[in-house]
Amino acid sequence: QVQLVESGGGLVQAGGSLRLSCAASGFIFSINSMGWYRQAPGEQRELVATITGYSNTNYADSVKGRFTISRDNAKNTVYLQMSSLKPEDTAVYYCNAIPYALTNKYWGQGTQVTVSS
Repeated sequence: QVQLVESGGGLVQAGGSLRLSCAASGFIFSINSMGWYRQAPGEQRELVATITGYSNTNYADSVKGRFTISRDNAKNTVYLQMSSLKPEDTAVYYCNAIPYALTNKYWGQGTQVTVSS
């Protein structure tokens, strides 16, 4: 059974940092590209960053230079280091394997990030 458990969110002032973690199980983590997504109130879920099994990364323009995605295949965990946070980064953040995200399956509960101005 696929499980994705996000953690590390919280309330932070603008300019601050947070590190999100996502523990994955129930599928072969190491060969799957993983992504971090976010959904702000009243908005659709958007892709923030992706990382391949070889740790090649891509970022949305809105977070490029501020966020860093990484993974630890030994721990089946993907991370999102967020720096220079802005109020517009406020959202619920989710992780997922890219194949599952594309078919809208197996989303976890997400972790809330709130950035105050």
